[in-house]
Amino acid sequence: MGSPSATMTTTTHTRAPPTPGRSTTPPPHLTLNTSSRGTPAAVPNKHIPVCSPGPVPANGLDTPPASPPSKDSLIETSSITYPPDAHCNEFSRDPPLFTIDGDNLAQAMEHLATQALPNPEQVFPWLHGLHADNQIQLAFFVSRRKSVRRIPRCIRSITLVKTGGDLSQSKLKGAIAPEELLPTLPSDCETFLECDPKDGFSVRNFQIQACKMAMVSDIVVYGDEKTNPNDTIALAKRISRAQRQYEARNNFTRGLFNTFILSDTFKLVHKHHPELVAVDSTGSMTGNIVDFFHWERYEMCAMSKASEISANVFLGPTPDPTLDSSCLGETDFDVLIEASDLAHMPDSRSLRGVRSALGKDDALPLHMEFPSSGSIMPPSWSHAEIDGLLDTCKWIFEMANPSEAQVTKRRKSAENEDIEMDDLAAPRKFLLHCTDGYTETSLLALTYYMYAEGVPVHEAWVQLHREKGRNFFAYPTDVSLLTTIEPRILQASPRWSGPVINLHSPQWLERIDGSLPSRILPYMYLGNLGHANNPELLRELGITRILSVGESLSWTEGMRRQLNWPYENLMAVDRVQDNGVDSLWDDFERCLSFIEAGKRDGGATLVHCRVGVSRSATICIAEVMNELNLTFPRAYCFVRARRLNVIIQPHLRFTYELLKWEEYQRQRRNEQLRRDLEWATVSREIALMNKPYSR
Repeated sequence: MGSPSATMTTTTHTRAPPTPGRSTTPPPHLTLNTSSRGTPAAVPNKHIPVCSPGPVPANGLDTPPASPPSKDSLIETSSITYPPDAHCNEFSRDPPLFTIDGDNLAQAMEHLATQALPNPEQVFPWLHGLHADNQIQLAFFVSRRKSVRRIPRCIRSITLVKTGGDLSQSKLKGAIAPEELLPTLPSDCETFLECDPKDGFSVRNFQIQACKMAMVSDIVVYGDEKTNPNDTIALAKRISRAQRQYEARNNFTRGLFNTFILSDTFKLVHKHHPELVAVDSTGSMTGNIVDFFHWERYEMCAMSKASEISANVFLGPTPDPTLDSSCLGETDFDVLIEASDLAHMPDSRSLRGVRSALGKDDALPLHMEFPSSGSIMPPSWSHAEIDGLLDTCKWIFEMANPSEAQVTKRRKSAENEDIEMDDLAAPRKFLLHCTDGYTETSLLALTYYMYAEGVPVHEAWVQLHREKGRNFFAYPTDVSLLTTIEPRILQASPRWSGPVINLHSPQWLERIDGSLPSRILPYMYLGNLGHANNPELLRELGITRILSVGESLSWTEGMRRQLNWPYENLMAVDRVQDNGVDSLWDDFERCLSFIEAGKRDGGATLVHCRVGVSRSATICIAEVMNELNLTFPRAYCFVRARRLNVIIQPHLRFTYELLKWEEYQRQRRNEQLRRDLEWATVSREIALMNKPYSR
């Protein structure tokens, strides 16, 4: 980010209200083949970190092979579409095609959602993707099991394919486009895509799961009112021939998986079975199907919901009434200041202009912009930038707290760079906002809090988080900048009365990179190994217990004694690498019991691995599912939104185990098993969410 100019005029404007009925949910038609123009925008300042799978000794992995499942634990998925003639009519014999109506499709989809998934040992490592030419991937898993490439006979599903591939309208639950399953060239090719990667190593091949599962599925082809029926028939025949070729190549029983044509129109299905419709014929989302994009955005706004951090000054996300009508909107404020990478630092003249506009109530609310966190880069920052930062804080404070402000009665000349203030009849309300409500605003929010409350930087950091309940992320450059200019901020503060020489900064502040561990629940934090090795910071945040997943603390015995940290408040899950093989299933119960003990004691637990996005994130998702009674898709979005500045990345096996954990939770509560989404759709949604961050 470049250093912004200090002389540009701040732009103020009023905004038109949002278009009625328009959802902020990213367009639902996105497929894995979407062009970059159609890809949803990434959440600002988040990234996908690199997760090492851990060491692999020459003689194999350092974890023992999993015990083979017993006969009692073997699970096979059934389907009411097999055999096909039980509920469906034959359409043609060469290639074999059947028709299915909306009632039977709804029954088949409901039946599938209530079937237990096979155990992980039955479908992994096949789901990871094991191409015959991918020697790296094969070598990693062959050391574990000799039959790694064998297709599991225990799993079957139902895949819906829309003719034409336009999923922006008339989209049924879990539907995919033909090009996600069939080669685009040549167009008459009658085989499935070779979706397993030919090279490289990955345990996060979410993008191939829809295709892999389609190969072991009954496939239903449908179109909308604009679709030529002959195109649907041609596509269905091509898929049926691909199924026959796949059966022959893998020694499957002929007719084990079949192709169906939906005989009812989309309009009729929508009328009688709205629970199957994700997007209606007009392109509007129905809300009947869990949408990951929507829930991530919703949870992000819920987590960073606008709240008052100092008198009449609020911090939160950019107002969006379409997500949550209970949230404060634009009209609740007099001035909205948006932090943006493209904004310039306001000077005193531009602030005077905004002040003048505030006298016209018909112009409210006013909007202005301010440089985002990380935009003032020490040591190259200029005095003009710091002047602009402090002038803005003073300007906000005087209008938010007119009774405390020293208001001058004498009008200054236009050339005077001081900010002109008049007596104000009432305080003005401000909202400091950005897209996510916690990243780009952090520099301005921290500086203002230091100025308005008269506290040093380390106290501002902790008080904003603990007392004001704000989750936020700042850059290392923000830490350096605020530590450097701390004396000047406090000297200018109307509420600081102490000396500004030799201010003491605690050791924990020097060791943070700008980020705090992420508060997932009031009693549970998710973080990385660096957070875990900063015990002074953890104590400041009220964290009294540490759960280490696969990584060890580097505390010295002297440090532990000095902090008086009891051994029983430390727990380690050993020998779990992020390799797509090691399981966390057997550790869920004891990990959650450890977290629950901290909750009962009134403290908080930090759950960490190395990066804080896979192993530890899996444990946190399991706890959210357990505590809040959420399904996996909802819990995943809940944790993903609250893990600040990085994208959680539980790999395929951990994700699958969490779907099995959902089954277990329902069983324990004596509830009927019913998944919101199937494995292929869950994986596809995660792949789409991660696509904007892919390098």
